[in-house]
Amino acid sequence: AQQPGTPLSDQEYHQFFKFLQSSIQASTACHLRELYGCKNSLVQRLDEYENHGVIPPGPICSELPGNPFFHDFCTFSLYRCIMKKYFLKV
Repeated sequence: AQQPGTPLSDQEYHQFFKFLQSSIQASTACHLRELYGCKNSLVQRLDEYENHGVIPPGPICSELPGNPFFHDFCTFSLYRCIMKKYFLKV
């Protein structure tokens, strides 16, 4: 165990920045979605990339206990953005 107040190890820094970079990318994708909507070609390409080339048609069921149902992937993605649950999966 590291002493409180000491810097992270090289491996710990790698993990820290890896997570931070992923969150920044997810946040940027959310800003694009909020600005341009789900019909934008760039947003659709991001959705396709996230889903191995195909945007799920819906309805969408998620791992979210209180609200597991969404009418389509766009609604699900907007929910993730608003709630900042970027890595919540279908």
